[in-house]
Amino acid sequence: MNGGNQLIKVTLRNPLKKSQQLSYYIQPLDNQLAKDWVRALENVIDQNLMLEKNFCFLGFPQALRSLDYLCNCLNQSVVQINDFFGGHYQITEAYTPESCVADNQGPNHETLNTLHNHFERLQGTVENLSTFYRNANDPTKFAIRQLNNICHELESLILSQRKLRLDPDWVRPSQITTWLNAPRHALTDEHRRGFLDNGYQRNFGTVYMHWCQIGKTYFEVWRDEHAPKLTATVCEAITHLQYYSGEFDIEWGRTVDNREQWWLEDIAPFYQWLESNGLDKNDTSLSLGHLPIGQVLLKESFGTENWEEIWQMLEQHLDIYSVEVNGHKAIYNYVWSDGDYEQLQIDMLRPGYKYSSRNS
Repeated sequence: MNGGNQLIKVTLRNPLKKSQQLSYYIQPLDNQLAKDWVRALENVIDQNLMLEKNFCFLGFPQALRSLDYLCNCLNQSVVQINDFFGGHYQITEAYTPESCVADNQGPNHETLNTLHNHFERLQGTVENLSTFYRNANDPTKFAIRQLNNICHELESLILSQRKLRLDPDWVRPSQITTWLNAPRHALTDEHRRGFLDNGYQRNFGTVYMHWCQIGKTYFEVWRDEHAPKLTATVCEAITHLQYYSGEFDIEWGRTVDNREQWWLEDIAPFYQWLESNGLDKNDTSLSLGHLPIGQVLLKESFGTENWEEIWQMLEQHLDIYSVEVNGHKAIYNYVWSDGDYEQLQIDMLRPGYKYSSRNS
């Protein structure tokens, strides 16, 4: 296939049968953020940064990273954190599929919110890292990071398995493509125009800018905390998107179109909540929605635009082997299931760990 101008090629493989590969192609959109994203992606590829494979494919209900596997990873991280901090910080919860899944078979928000609160207290923010994090050793820093990653992966997996049972057409798989220590760049007012143009629309096969910072969005607070009054304490956890990077997300779920009446009715209470708290839904600085930057060429990549057929192909290849654009290419010949993968990540993160420990 002719790569064309700025087409991005992503090659996937089966994580347990590595010779089985599948490639798809992304056409960047014609907007300034997409152009800046491509340049940032080329830079990430040239630096040969480590691809984050244990937090990449979310919402695929048949994923090999099962509830048991994810809970086991969480509990290992808890042991590491508790052992390091001793009586100075202790996580008393033990994580099991039973404790993470609610009676309605959806995510247990109380359990997962408590888990995420542990992460926020232990990590702090990008601008103000916590004393816990700055004083932690490398394995403990990694364990703190895992609390956040696995919390979101658990929630996504639980939701997808519930949907598979109750409404299989609306399973919402996605791909979160991030690199360790990926450079970040300041988001401009022009970039933020995409929030007005797109809002919360999510289209099958569309590529969106990755949210490359810590903190909850207004929508997450409204949804997860039952539309609370926006007090100073609540607002402390909310962050507006300030950066973009070469990272990207892909929506593999069916299209959620802003023009559909059912979606307008679902989103209306959220906008009413914003207004009741003195916020304008058209204020782009509030980062309300998703920023589109590209589109997967479905027919050219998979031979079909049928979402069910594409899901079946993807589920057998949930490991990114390589990414290339404009003559820049990186190969990621490691898999999350490899025995030394955790140590490999810690080794790659070590420069950042050392930097964060300065002046601790």
